[in-house]
Amino acid sequence: MSDPAQPRTSGVDVLREPALNRGTAFTEDERNALGLRGLLPPKVSSQDEQVDRIRENYARMKSDIGRYLYLTGLQDRNEKLFYRFVLDHIEEMMPIIYTPTVGAAALAFGHIYRHPRGLYVTAEDRGRVASVLWNWPHRDVAVIVVTDGERILGLGDLGANGMAIPIGKLSLYSACSGIDPARTLPITIDVGTNNDELRGDPLYLGLDQDRVRGPDYDDLIEEFVQAVQEVFPGALIQFEDFLTPNAYRLLRRYQGRVLSFNDDIQGTAGVALGGLYATTRITGTPLAEQTFLFIGAGSASTGIADLLVCSLVEDGLSEAEARQRCWLVDSKGLIVSGRGGFREYAAPYAHEHETTDAYGAIEALQPTALIGATGHPDTFSREMVELMSEINEKPVLFALSNPTSRAECTAEQAYYWSGGRAVYASGSPFPPVDYEGRRLVPGQANNVYIFPGIGLGVVASGATRVTDDMFLAAARALAGRVSEAALEEGRVYPPLTEIREVSIGLAIAVAELAYEHGLATAERQPDLEAQVRSCVYSVEYGPAA
Repeated sequence: MSDPAQPRTSGVDVLREPALNRGTAFTEDERNALGLRGLLPPKVSSQDEQVDRIRENYARMKSDIGRYLYLTGLQDRNEKLFYRFVLDHIEEMMPIIYTPTVGAAALAFGHIYRHPRGLYVTAEDRGRVASVLWNWPHRDVAVIVVTDGERILGLGDLGANGMAIPIGKLSLYSACSGIDPARTLPITIDVGTNNDELRGDPLYLGLDQDRVRGPDYDDLIEEFVQAVQEVFPGALIQFEDFLTPNAYRLLRRYQGRVLSFNDDIQGTAGVALGGLYATTRITGTPLAEQTFLFIGAGSASTGIADLLVCSLVEDGLSEAEARQRCWLVDSKGLIVSGRGGFREYAAPYAHEHETTDAYGAIEALQPTALIGATGHPDTFSREMVELMSEINEKPVLFALSNPTSRAECTAEQAYYWSGGRAVYASGSPFPPVDYEGRRLVPGQANNVYIFPGIGLGVVASGATRVTDDMFLAAARALAGRVSEAALEEGRVYPPLTEIREVSIGLAIAVAELAYEHGLATAERQPDLEAQVRSCVYSVEYGPAA
């Protein structure tokens, strides 16, 4: 209501608009001015009192999916209160509004659907995609998260159910970096699904057809990207949860053409690299002197490896030397030259060597870090962890697959199998572990540490492109936020309670690069930090109008 661009509304219209509604917190003067007298209980509540009421009702929910639904209901009626509550309890809320609970929400999306949020572009909209985008009521869109639902977390093809992911991601943009929710837009491109179970579900809400492939698919994506340039010029497109071959192809096609990035490739790479930077303060070994073994050779692993190579080159290695320090294992074993049967994006890491299984690769290569992005649980066996612990005083174990049930090993397994010496991080949260009287806190390599800061930096600077250098800068800034006290507990990421300040720090680094490289369109202010902070959405109620 403090936004002069918003149309003036009154009465029940105010209470029905989540961006304007503040419920029982409307003051006496606001109630008189807006025609709310009699529409609300007479007591004027503070936002703190509202948060207490939300907390009390939230505690009554008996399941995580119930908590998820309660929070989405709050988001649908009072946005500021939703974000205030989430930020006040961020460590508790993160697993509910995103992974792992968002995975359960995606699986059940057609059954729990309550309120429209975002846009659906379907294969039937060929030739009229722009007209679909024009139906969105807000013109000043700054960030779009789009999925085609084919590779949702580690859950596979969920078709139109994948909409839960863009909705969740954009909630994190607003909560964690302060992108105004009115400037965000979740989009699902529904080209069908090959998930027979979904298509047999009468409550499934997507197209009942096989997935569109080939040129027709590419043409629809191209039309979508061009429509964004027309309808929402300057908006950042974040590609999310596309099947790996499509993810890479689309990244290469659009990275240099439009303002875009792929979170599964680049965001995952940034957060993993930030964690790896931090591990060097525990192990005492610079990254340029280490060897990295990736278990899994999909977009996450190769994306991390590609960004890691960029970092190692900056540290003084040649590109060939940097790539030689990165090795990949897929379902057929160690990827080596002459073996075949792997994707082209893994080819730069197919070195001269005999192929072997993961355990044999650890024996032969003596890696300092084991990085898992397989989507399959229990991939880090006890024998593998014990061998890593024989080779390294402080073995680095990153089990990055989501949700929690898909992690390559649990935090407890990593610590116990390594004799309490592992430097561990996971993609989804695990609780602290007590090991022989020592409290070990696993780090969560959550992309939320990267993509909100990237987005805020882009918005603040008016950047026209997202570059690999921005992810390098973000990774370094992230590692710099890890305190010595956190490192002593085994953490390689800052606590989520600091996420807004972390995101602002990353945004400053990203904006600085945008200006240095001539990619910024916003006039630079003398105080770049103040410029970034001026773009941050407040969760507190401002004056009503």
